[in-house]
Amino acid sequence: MVNPTEHPRAQSPEQPGAEPPDGPTVYYDGSCPLCSVEIDHYASRDGAEKLRFVDVSHGDADPGAGLNRTDAMARFHVRQPDGKLLSGARAFVAVWDTLPGWKWAARLAKIPGVTPILELAYRAFLPIRPFLARTLGKRLKAAQARGGSASN
Repeated sequence: MVNPTEHPRAQSPEQPGAEPPDGPTVYYDGSCPLCSVEIDHYASRDGAEKLRFVDVSHGDADPGAGLNRTDAMARFHVRQPDGKLLSGARAFVAVWDTLPGWKWAARLAKIPGVTPILELAYRAFLPIRPFLARTLGKRLKAAQARGGSASN
């Protein structure tokens, strides 16, 4: 059984009576504060109801065929409605292409040669993600202790 995150505008096929979204399924590491902030941003945008968000950090999360939990935690993945699995920059482009406010980024990424450059940048980012996530996590905890937001 997949444990989707509960975003007010995102639907999950596991919710009784909910229609499955007709768009991509987004797999993300909900234990990563940086990842969660980004997913919360996408989930709050117009069009997010077309996306299904699955937090693979839960032990019982099942990302489905062709993707194991370890790989899903290490890198951003999106499964298209036709079952095609995308990762890295191509996965981000699929999300951007679904959200009206991000279509400009998807169009830019589809210019020949741009997605490979984005992929290189994403691969360069992955090794520093744990440091950035820890830093953001500490900042968010400190802000919660003060009763404010991380931007205080």
